[in-house]
Amino acid sequence: MPARGMAHASALLAGLVESLGQADFAHSALARLSTIAPLASLSVYRIGSLQPRLFMSASQGVPDTTRQCWSAYLSGPQHEDRSWGRQWPCHAPAAPGTGMAAVDDKGGSGEEQGSCSLVHVQASEVTPLHRQCVYEAHGVAERISIAERGSDGSVFAVNFYRHAHQKPFSDRHLSDFADLSAALMALTRKHIALTADAGESRWPQRLRERAPGLTARELDVCLRLLRGMTLDGIAADLQLSAATAKTYRNRAFARLDIHHRHQLFALMVE
Repeated sequence: MPARGMAHASALLAGLVESLGQADFAHSALARLSTIAPLASLSVYRIGSLQPRLFMSASQGVPDTTRQCWSAYLSGPQHEDRSWGRQWPCHAPAAPGTGMAAVDDKGGSGEEQGSCSLVHVQASEVTPLHRQCVYEAHGVAERISIAERGSDGSVFAVNFYRHAHQKPFSDRHLSDFADLSAALMALTRKHIALTADAGESRWPQRLRERAPGLTARELDVCLRLLRGMTLDGIAADLQLSAATAKTYRNRAFARLDIHHRHQLFALMVE
């Protein structure tokens, strides 16, 4: 990276360090990284053998539909997503040449557990369901992800999205993100570690304030929805049938005067 580019990257990372633990970290990261690539949205999530979870998201210059995208992704496209280089349940085998490209100190690539990887995906490359429900429905055209594979096979990903009105990513953009990937991953994980306990500890109180009549089981279901769990996962975790878990969810949503999962997320950030 040229000296001027290194100075810019250093200032960018210094700004993110100052935002660690702050409520605006995701928005700050998106704004700062938009100075090196055309970006409109950001999301950080875990997908795979652990329960899927959206840790944070943000948008700029477009309506923020990141949580709707996450819900749409979990509704089916996650089972077809081959961009992480492994097969989730119900996956078909990945096509040759797809998967995570691990960035090493020598600029090489490979697929390796625990490595920091760069994933580049365009809307035209995902399955029709994924493209329709997530990309086209929300104006997303392209994604750059920095990802790490866990020992259990899960993937923790920091994702940056270009929307349809923006210019395509260039090789320079990909190179810049590769150079910053290790630092961005470390900062994101540090921010989550600093804020996770404090944020989640307030969820029960906020839900009770909104709907004092919530039963214990309805609250249990809502908290698990907020952690990104599916209804099937919630049913298994609480040892309920899927139909019973759905009933608790519907009753809780009625008390909260909401209709969709993304509205539940919105209550926690109002």
